[in-house]
Amino acid sequence: MAVADLINWMDEFGSPDTVWFAKRLAANDTLATKSNQAGPYIPKELLFQLFPSLNQPDVTDPDVWFDMHIDSHADAPRVRAVWYNNKLRGKTRDEARITNFGGRRSAMLNPDSTGTIAVFAFTVGADGTAKNCHVWVCGGDGTEADVVEERLGPVEPKAPIIWRPGLTEPIVQAGTKPKSSCWLDDHHIPDQWLVKFPTGIEVIEKTLLKRPARKGAGVDARLLARRSCEYEIFRSVEQATWLPRIQSQVHTIDSFLGIASSILQSRKSRAGKSLEYHVRGILQEEGLIPDLNFAYNPKTEGRKQPDFIFPSLQAYQDPSFPPERLRMLAAKTTCKDRWRQILNEANRIPVKHLLTLQQGVSKNQFEEMTDAGVRLVVPAPLHRSYPRSVRPHLITLAQFIGDIRAS
Repeated sequence: MAVADLINWMDEFGSPDTVWFAKRLAANDTLATKSNQAGPYIPKELLFQLFPSLNQPDVTDPDVWFDMHIDSHADAPRVRAVWYNNKLRGKTRDEARITNFGGRRSAMLNPDSTGTIAVFAFTVGADGTAKNCHVWVCGGDGTEADVVEERLGPVEPKAPIIWRPGLTEPIVQAGTKPKSSCWLDDHHIPDQWLVKFPTGIEVIEKTLLKRPARKGAGVDARLLARRSCEYEIFRSVEQATWLPRIQSQVHTIDSFLGIASSILQSRKSRAGKSLEYHVRGILQEEGLIPDLNFAYNPKTEGRKQPDFIFPSLQAYQDPSFPPERLRMLAAKTTCKDRWRQILNEANRIPVKHLLTLQQGVSKNQFEEMTDAGVRLVVPAPLHRSYPRSVRPHLITLAQFIGDIRAS
């Protein structure tokens, strides 16, 4: 469909009587990993609010059936919201999903939808329970996902967004985990941050104090732990900074739009460089020296500016330096629609390494990347989110750094 259709859809379902849930589909949501229980994971607390009859701990796997309209693909399945709760009876599962989409023919379960954004718009009654649900599964070249993120801010892997359109409720991040030690209470937030929102570097520096390098801590686990911590710090500062302004200053539509725009811009700014900053810090912790062992954001040809070049820009620009010893690493939180951006970033390096935190790609997507000369670098704990046939071809960040040392 045309982007205009998506914009019209968002406007149609952007009323205060709807609750939006937006997430990037993981491989375990779609059929990319051939899961027996394919269907998007939804925080059970949200589904309990929308469908109160699901909250029955004394019943094994309580469920609710309802009609869903996937407007992006003219599909209207009757789906099942289910709380898999056998953990209450000594087993392992305690999660909620929506299932019964009809297999691969559904855009929701199509393996090639892995990594894209799906937006659920639940129309709710006065008591907050769902009356119907319309969905948009973003497709195409990533333009639709960009349009959604213009409205909601970045939608990152494992960080879905719940939003109730209106003037009194801010965009809030989904998630029911208790606040970690990285959450900053108001009295722990530097005074200057409450006056001027901290830069990405400042938040990263605070993250390193909370999650320093420890003996025996692997590179991959360290990266994921710091990303999670950084996000928690960011959210705590965001709440302390913006919530009082929303409560005291939102009296008109214009004032709401002004604050909402500032919040979204802050989120985009943080998301844009976060992964790069973390990788740069880890490279230095691992003994790699800037400008000697790696170059950050160097200019290669013309305006081309890859995230990282190894061992140095000087080596890259030296025609006599063996090209097989050169490496390029791009850092992108998601890769479904963005991996092609790196193909022309360093002409001397035919194989482009791409670090991503995306929870899986389809087999077709992976083969397309491989054929184009892209090699995926994925933190070890995320490998299980990829199809079994793909996992042997992934490399960890630790393995990539080992290759850099050996080259």
